[in-house]
Amino acid sequence: MEDLVYKNQTALRRGYTTGSCAAAAAQAACLLLLTGQVPECIALSTPKGITLQLYPEQMHMEADAAVCCIRKDSGDDPDVTNGIHIFAKVSKITEGIVLQAGTGVGTVTRPGLSVPVGEPAINPGPRAQIRAAVESVMQQVGYTGGLQIVISAENGEEIAQHTYNVHLGVIGGISILGTSGIVEPMSEKALMDTTHLELDSLYAADAERVLICPGNYGADFARDTLGLDLEQAVKCSNFIGDALDYAVWKGFRKIFLVGHAGKLVKLAAGIFNTHSSVADGRQEIFVAHAALCGAPPEILRGLMDAVTVDACITLLDQCGLRETVFQQIGAEIQARLRRRMHGKAQIEFLMFTNQNGTLAQSEDADLLCEEFRGNI
Repeated sequence: MEDLVYKNQTALRRGYTTGSCAAAAAQAACLLLLTGQVPECIALSTPKGITLQLYPEQMHMEADAAVCCIRKDSGDDPDVTNGIHIFAKVSKITEGIVLQAGTGVGTVTRPGLSVPVGEPAINPGPRAQIRAAVESVMQQVGYTGGLQIVISAENGEEIAQHTYNVHLGVIGGISILGTSGIVEPMSEKALMDTTHLELDSLYAADAERVLICPGNYGADFARDTLGLDLEQAVKCSNFIGDALDYAVWKGFRKIFLVGHAGKLVKLAAGIFNTHSSVADGRQEIFVAHAALCGAPPEILRGLMDAVTVDACITLLDQCGLRETVFQQIGAEIQARLRRRMHGKAQIEFLMFTNQNGTLAQSEDADLLCEEFRGNI
């Protein structure tokens, strides 16, 4: 792996996710269990296409199970899990691959997350990584039985107190996370400086329009669903307000903001830095607007307890208020965005979730979208 990335002329070191740690630990423990060999190094393929060379620690047998751990390395990204050990305990069963949460890994207790209630808080990406890692060993040695894999995290229950897990209904420890398997350095200054540089570059190419997306979800939706060219796009992470301000200052005349509702709904409350450690307010936004639209008390209580936007949508559908509430929220987002522009640029937005598609958009979002496609 190329360990360094460069942001604003600064070298920052990549790391790897808890999901990659769990997969590599499971792969090493599986090798020990099925071959009796203690591997010095594990070559782990990641969804990003980067192969990691990871070094197993504390490998041993416990009765009929093999145990291994990998030390988490977050690179130059600030992360409360940096340096902890992620353990995998692997044993034989008759068939299938069964994944369980051990000490320090949480269990999902509330609906709305990407993992069902009662399951270990191991996200779909890491689950696929772990399965692929052990299946590669099973195929290599010709093992046709099943495996039970227990994933544990050193000090996970204590570390989880410094995350939003309890708030999300994940109890008993941390979540095993990671979409790409790789941790990209995410210092706030580096992120904002990179966004500014990308806006500079796009403006220098005589662009008067810019597509701004908080992250990969927004960019993917803009490309795959809206059919937009990402050559005109800039990612801004959680720093939506900073990106909009800089784009206006730079001179862009038209700005199209496309993002997942988990971030964009916060704009309805004037929250323009959408990182959950700065401010959240999603439940409060839904409760306020649903109350104004006449939602009954039990729906309002449910919205206050919901952990995702899609869970809120399910509740709004129960009382037939989805369209009305999102019209109100969308109108508030549009008003706050336009006040932010001070009349210096046209701003349009589109807000979606992967499960429910487009939820709200500004009045002229479709027209600006056509401009980006080159049809106007």
